[in-house]
Amino acid sequence: MTGTYARKNFRKRLTMSNGCVTPDGRLSDRALMLLKLLKERGKLTDTDIAELTQRPLFQVRSSLRELTNAGFLKQDGNYYLLTEKAEEAILQT
Repeated sequence: MTGTYARKNFRKRLTMSNGCVTPDGRLSDRALMLLKLLKERGKLTDTDIAELTQRPLFQVRSSLRELTNAGFLKQDGNYYLLTEKAEEAILQT
């Protein structure tokens, strides 16, 4: 019974979790927080962001990947930087 409950609960969490960027290009609160952190601190690594936000590294990496693919971030080695698109999105909030 416990295994079944755990699987159902895990699936529920998966379906309830929101991505960083909606299909129409809007940013989630989590994404905006991450972009604002990068604006404030400058370039950061995924590990830096995980430590500063106290989020698991796998979640941070997922968010960074999504934001990079959507054009809000770019990578410079191990560091993540804001793009002009991200700067504009921050100004609109």
